[in-house]
Amino acid sequence: MDIHSEQAEPGRDETAARRHTIAGEQGPLINLAYRLLGSLADAEDAVQEGYARWYALSREQQDAIGSPGAWLSTVVSRVCLDLLGSARVRREHYVGEWLPEPVPDAMEWSGRRPSAPLDPADRITLDESVDMAFLVVLDSMTPAERVAFLLHDVFRYPFTEVAEIVGRTPGACRQLASSARRRVGDARPIAAQATRARVVRDFKRAWETQDIQALIELLDPSATATADGGGRVTASLTPIEGGAEIARYLVGLARQAGTLNLLERTVNGQAGLVATDRGKTVAVYAFEIAGDHIQRLWVVRNPLKLRVWMQR
Repeated sequence: MDIHSEQAEPGRDETAARRHTIAGEQGPLINLAYRLLGSLADAEDAVQEGYARWYALSREQQDAIGSPGAWLSTVVSRVCLDLLGSARVRREHYVGEWLPEPVPDAMEWSGRRPSAPLDPADRITLDESVDMAFLVVLDSMTPAERVAFLLHDVFRYPFTEVAEIVGRTPGACRQLASSARRRVGDARPIAAQATRARVVRDFKRAWETQDIQALIELLDPSATATADGGGRVTASLTPIEGGAEIARYLVGLARQAGTLNLLERTVNGQAGLVATDRGKTVAVYAFEIAGDHIQRLWVVRNPLKLRVWMQR
């Protein structure tokens, strides 16, 4: 027996355990970053940057950090805050309307092999804080508002910690979160899950049969439809206003579509639709529903935002 190898073993075990613990933070970090940014691709970049900064520390510096998970969350939050600021500049050059990147429910896609590794979309916990309507409201906020609100109200950070991340006083962060909370409360629709699913199913049937009257009855008279093609595919560059106008537009699309197939799927935790053309995902539809009517329809067609849907 080699006594030196025996003595070294605990150190190796400790290092392996530490790496395993650090790797286990990836899921929570992806969840945090996606809600902060509304983009899965940007969330991945933010988390990778957080890990890069962790592994750039010396072993002594790492050992001095009592909670690596909390340290990573703080770093990733700061990275996200910076990305939100630069995103506003990038969107000045974005072609058409910008929408959050939709995420699927992995359990609904039967083609996935059980042994296949999880992709970032599968790590997203689907709850009300990823609802498309919620994310759209978040996107209307300032970066500081969004970060302060999400960190405190969704992830339960105390305002003292939020202040360190945002670079404001705890009192200022409390005001930011309060302002954001009012916006979210004013914008949240009221519809039970079963009602949402029924309305989306009726919408799908009416669209497939090109029944304009049925579509008009499902759409609120003041409904808005917003599409995101990113300049890469054909999509309306401005929102379409009015239920009757949206119905006519959709029927026109159906007549041109030919092989388009609509599937009922969960989009960001809510009933939605996925359009496929010869097996390839070409659009994802999310809805804001109040009562029995569709108030908002969001259509994501930008292929860069559909990558995780095309892999399924």
